[in-house]
Amino acid sequence: MRFPCFRCRRRYVLIGLALLIFISISVLGAYPELRQIIQHVVRVNYNYYIADRGPWGTDDGPPKYLALRQWEATLPQHDLSLPPPEGKHGRYVKFSNQERGLGWNNCFNEVSDEFKADECAPCICVWTGIRFPGILLGTSTLPVAQGEMGRSQGGPFEPGDPAPRAVSEAWFDVVCPRAERHYIYTRDVKPAVAEASGIDVFAHWQKVLQAPQRCVEIVVADKKESFPQTFDLVAYLPLSGSLSNRARGRRPQRLSLRATRPSSPHPATRNPFERMLALHLRRGDYEGHCRGLAYINAAFYSWNQFSHLPDRLVSEPDAPGKDERFLARCWPDHARVVEKVAEARRDYLTHAQSMNGTLRVPTLDILYVLTNEKSASIEELRNALQLDGWTMDVSMAVDMEIARRSAVFVGNGWSSFTSNIVYQRLVDNRDPISIRFT
Repeated sequence: MRFPCFRCRRRYVLIGLALLIFISISVLGAYPELRQIIQHVVRVNYNYYIADRGPWGTDDGPPKYLALRQWEATLPQHDLSLPPPEGKHGRYVKFSNQERGLGWNNCFNEVSDEFKADECAPCICVWTGIRFPGILLGTSTLPVAQGEMGRSQGGPFEPGDPAPRAVSEAWFDVVCPRAERHYIYTRDVKPAVAEASGIDVFAHWQKVLQAPQRCVEIVVADKKESFPQTFDLVAYLPLSGSLSNRARGRRPQRLSLRATRPSSPHPATRNPFERMLALHLRRGDYEGHCRGLAYINAAFYSWNQFSHLPDRLVSEPDAPGKDERFLARCWPDHARVVEKVAEARRDYLTHAQSMNGTLRVPTLDILYVLTNEKSASIEELRNALQLDGWTMDVSMAVDMEIARRSAVFVGNGWSSFTSNIVYQRLVDNRDPISIRFT
């Protein structure tokens, strides 16, 4: 005997399950409080569970960063007995409103700007790990120091600098119990500067952070606030300029072209970084992102906007063919990449040869490509670049230090990853001709 309704019933069950999953995801996205409750119930703290010899192996789950966390916990500024402006009498500010749904470099930019605001206030900055919230066991908190070590992550200041050192979120809980904290809600601060320039927003927050209370925490009152972060995702040029000028004087000058005595009969330097052109080639999901950026006629990201850098983006909102020219730079094809690399190489070598006191012949014969491309397309690009005379090395996860120390860097002007590399090169006083954009 056959039951013709069985297939229909099974179909309805599958449709019902799909709807249930969709509704569940929608509810969890719309109500962060409910998601946090579920996380609290089912999430395991990998870092401490692994340390306590739990059942999971050290290779399971998200990264633990146990060594970095131990380093953070033992920093010398985590001491209540220290004299002012540190210790139990110091003034502390913690930003608990950082954006959580963006990439690592976007989050790091926010953390860096908040540290600079704290430094100018002045008060002690509290760093928090960059969280990437999930629903179940995949949640992880990345220490900022896993990608960038420095003053904003508890590192020492320059000799003679009176500014207090930054402290960890865990130490903030010790030195500033919740009962002693003064809470500042973003909804009470941000509307006044909603349309202001970046430098005005920064100045406004400096005044806010001069509150007399010893312990201040910036929080979001409404979990549904669309943009909880202190500063906009795309930093305004005046703000970027002022912060970069402050940073430029804080690191010893490190130029890739300098007068040195040859130590060997070879006319070109043996330092691989001084012979290297680093290329950031964003691929993967970036094509759709570039089309969205073209639609809103977006400017370059943050530090990439400086007027003294070559390859500036000229805004042309309604010009015919604008989108095609925009995509040619944001999502360049192989021919465009080869052309830009050759142009950057030629301009740099011409400039290097014109510098007085350079005893070595300037050379660019190493190409390092930083890319997230995983398809056969990268092999096509490799072949195209090799035809242009390059020998190249390709990596999917390259430390920014490679691009920072290379003689020439070519990046994507809309990328936060490129922007952070540009910032580090500006701090190193690199010549603008060595910083290019596709």
